[in-house]
Parts: sequence; structure tokens; C-alpha cells
Amino acid sequence: MATERDITIYDIAKHLSISATTVSRGLKNHPTINKNTRKKIADAARELGYRSNTFASSLRSKRTHTLGVIVPRLNSYFVSSVIAGMEDAANKEGYNLIISHSLESAEKEMANAATMYNKRVDGLLISLAYDTQNIDHLKPFFRKGIPVVFFDRTYPLNESISIVIDNTKAAYEITKHLLEQGCKRIMHLGGNMLRNVYTDRLKGYKQALRDHKISFDEKLVWISKLNEEAGTNAAEQILKMKAKERPDAVFAANDTAAVYCMIKLKAAGIQIPRDIAFAGFNNEPISKVVEPNLTTVNYSGYSVGEAAVINMINHLNGISDIRTTNTIILRSDLIIRESSLKNKSL
Repeated sequence: MATERDITIYDIAKHLSISATTVSRGLKNHPTINKNTRKKIADAARELGYRSNTFASSLRSKRTHTLGVIVPRLNSYFVSSVIAGMEDAANKEGYNLIISHSLESAEKEMANAATMYNKRVDGLLISLAYDTQNIDHLKPFFRKGIPVVFFDRTYPLNESISIVIDNTKAAYEITKHLLEQGCKRIMHLGGNMLRNVYTDRLKGYKQALRDHKISFDEKLVWISKLNEEAGTNAAEQILKMKAKERPDAVFAANDTAAVYCMIKLKAAGIQIPRDIAFAGFNNEPISKVVEPNLTTVNYSGYSVGEAAVINMINHLNGISDIRTTNTIILRSDLIIRESSLKNKSL
């Protein structure tokens, strides 16, 4: 059976007895076409089954109005919030998103980047995988002048911009809070030091210890993938320690590791926060479900995603240049809850 040919703007024009130019402008919501005519054009387009030829349009404009997004994983409240912010900002400007996740794998991230490049995205928004060591796979974008915006997990680069929070300051504040609760032996559950977020959080932790005249003890730093298993394993290590060697507080670089460490310790009879105070990072929903509720750092994933897309589209439209500002720092807040309150009077 023969397939039907595509409906064109000329078919709509003939149907409405108006010019093809008017139809073209009406479909683009051009202000020179009055609202009633625009509505008639839109209704006729739906009735006749018109589909815009985005491929031909992109060839003419050299734009696809599509942005590529690569995130480390999708099963994260923070990442889903980031994507929500990106979607809203992109939709307002008539852009679509192609979203992929690297599953925390540098190899998968490379494949995703190649796909985005071949899809001819106008720009790439990326948060690096856990084990990405370099960004050679992004070189094709830079050679072609395709803008790249990093968010959260970033890479220092003059040709691009990074959307972040001040992780060092946030980690300093959370460690300072634990010290003010009387904690002296604070364990830090950190992530891969390849990633800026984890190096900066460790840096803030160390600085707070120095400023409060507490010696840094490498044995109290536990580097892991910061997942459920890592939190449980950290708790098992703590339980193996002699009583005098155990930490009196744990600051984890995310909420997941903190919560699963808490759960394991509680099951073993450790009282929180009396025996060991706890703090996490990211203000994930799980932080408000665990008992006692988890002290954490809150920052808006939505704002991160929104800022990343706005800066990308402003660059594409020539309003600003992402190469003139290397970093945009967004706000974060310490959220104090029961898990860290050893001294209830503070």
C-alpha cells in the first residue's frame, strides 16, 4: 500500500485560502500574524496532519535546537531535580533535550558524548562520571565550537563554564557544626578524588579541623563509591574499631552513605547522636525519613539545571560568552537535624 505524502505549508495555505508565507509565519507564532489567524492555521495543521520539517529547518539555520545532557545516573533525587530545571528552562526557549546517563562509567560517558556529537546537538551539558580521568572525548565539541557546560561534577577548563556550589565552604560549615557539638574524632566518608565535589568537601573538612586545632587523621577518611554498600561497609569498619578509636561523628559526602552507615550502627546498638553524631550532603528525601532525621547540606538541583541551560542558550544566542566566566557558584545551606545534635542546647 502506498504511503501518504507529507502535508506541506502549501496544503494548509490552499485549505485556508491564504498565502504560504502567512502559514509559515503563523506556525512560528510571528507577531505580524493576528491571534485568530494563528489559531486557524494551528487548527488546520492538526486537522490535516502537518508535521514541521525540523531537519530542513535545522539545515537552513545550522541549529537543531537540541541540547545534549549527560548525567552520572538517573536514580538520584538531585539529578532528577537538575533535569526538571533543565527541561523548564529549555522549553521556554524552544529547545529540546536528549538525556543520557553514564552509569558512573567513563567508557559509557565517552559513548554518550559520541552519540550527542553525531546527533548534532547545539550544546552539551555534562556532569562527569565517577571514574572519568580526562575529557579527551569532548575534544570534538571544542574543535567544532560546540559549547560545553559542566554542572556539579566539573572539569577546570577555560573554554567552558561550570555551575557549582561552594563545596569547600559547605563541608567546612558542616564539620564546624560537628566540632561545636563537642565532637573530636570526625570520620569523613568521601568519594573519588578525581571529582571536584569530593576533593572540595574533603578540603573543607580538613580546614575546619585545622581551624579548631584538631589533628587530621588519615585513618578517619574512608573513600568509596558512597552507595548503600559503602555506607554499610563503613559501619562495619567502625564496629571493628576499639572503643577509644571509634569516631564520635561521621560526615559523609552524600546522604546515602550516611543513612546506610547509621542504619547498620543503630542495629548494632550504637545510639545516634549520643554515641556517634551524623551529617550527610545533598538533602535527599531519605535524609528526612531515617530516624533520627539527618543533618545535611541543601542545594537546589533545579537551580543548577536551570542555570546550566540559561547560560548555554544565552551563549548560543550571542547574549553572553561562557568562556568569559569559568564558574557560577550557587547557594547552599546547612540543614541541622537531630542526627548531629549531641549538645541540644546549641
